[in-house]
Amino acid sequence: MDRPISNTKKKRRLGKNALRITGLIAVLVGALFVLRSMLTKELDRKDFQTATVEVGKVEEAITASGLVVPAFEQQLTAPVTAAIQEVHRQSGDKVERGDTILQLDEEYIRLQYESLADQLELKKNKITRLRHEYDKNIQDLAYESEIKALQISSLEAQLADTKRLREIGSATPEEVDQAQLQLDIARLEKQKLDNELRFREQVLPGDRRNLELEVRMEEKKSSELARKLRETSVIAPRSGVITWINEDLGKQVSEGELLVRLADLQRYRIEATCSDRYAAQVKIGLPVRVRINQTDLNGRISTILPAVENNTVAFIVELDEPDHPKLRPNRRVEVFLIANAREQALRLKNGPAFRGKTIQPLFVVDGKEARRTEARIGLTSVDYVELLETDLQPGQQVIISDMAAYEHLEQIKLEE
Repeated sequence: MDRPISNTKKKRRLGKNALRITGLIAVLVGALFVLRSMLTKELDRKDFQTATVEVGKVEEAITASGLVVPAFEQQLTAPVTAAIQEVHRQSGDKVERGDTILQLDEEYIRLQYESLADQLELKKNKITRLRHEYDKNIQDLAYESEIKALQISSLEAQLADTKRLREIGSATPEEVDQAQLQLDIARLEKQKLDNELRFREQVLPGDRRNLELEVRMEEKKSSELARKLRETSVIAPRSGVITWINEDLGKQVSEGELLVRLADLQRYRIEATCSDRYAAQVKIGLPVRVRINQTDLNGRISTILPAVENNTVAFIVELDEPDHPKLRPNRRVEVFLIANAREQALRLKNGPAFRGKTIQPLFVVDGKEARRTEARIGLTSVDYVELLETDLQPGQQVIISDMAAYEHLEQIKLEE
């Protein structure tokens, strides 16, 4: 049989239930507070960098490094093997066309030139003598042929006389035969002379032409030596600045060895390199942007060097403004190869917030709060990223600082 519960016990039970309910409410309130703190955080606005969403051009660029070099640099080499006798200029000196830069010892080349000049004079004299001999030999053969013709005429007359005498019995058959033999011999001798004359007329001019050809070859050698003799005085072929010079007085330099580098410091180009991962994208004519501090210069790839060294591709960039005042020789610059571009794209300034993700969490500033949203990233350059598939609109402010630590939050309170 159940006994009735006393009022005291009822009060105790009610008190315990009230405590349990109060505890549960406290736990729920604490959980809500923790959840709220997880979803919302207060941060100082000055700790973040923001940028405005806008519509404009976005270029996808390949990053490379470059070096400013003179657009034109001429190398002056030794015309002959000789010693450096005098050095008139130094590296860094500005020279005008016709200025003497250095002097090579010209003694040896001068002796060669004078020796060749003597040989050339001897051959010219030989040609003159050969011409006279040719004329004399041809004339002598012509005279001998004429003389032989006269002899033949005389022998023909003698033969006719001998035959008449034979008819009247005053000459023997042997005398007729002898006269005929002498005539035949004379005719053969004349044929021989005529053949010799024709041979000499054909051969002797060829001999003379061969000798004249040798003379012309010697004249070319002489002209070449005369040029080399003049070039022992190394003269600036154009105005420019000496970027390097061999200053070793008395040093023997070989023919073709570099003596001077002369550059035109009014116009420049860029020698650049990038990773060979982009070798397939590096093409002649590809647009390029060269950045010098905050200044951008446009250009195009004009030459791709065939060799790949240290896993890099080397190429030459011709600038649209090769005489820009910020260009300086041997200056390091940033180079961006424009692989792709899109006009009228929704874009945002590039910053630490973008870490190569395809879907990028972003925080858009809305008054005193920053609300979490997402965007698919399209083209990316050093300056801008393209925003795709997003609710962001032009004119909105977006935090572009690194927000990796807050990406789990839905919103952030911003303190002024």
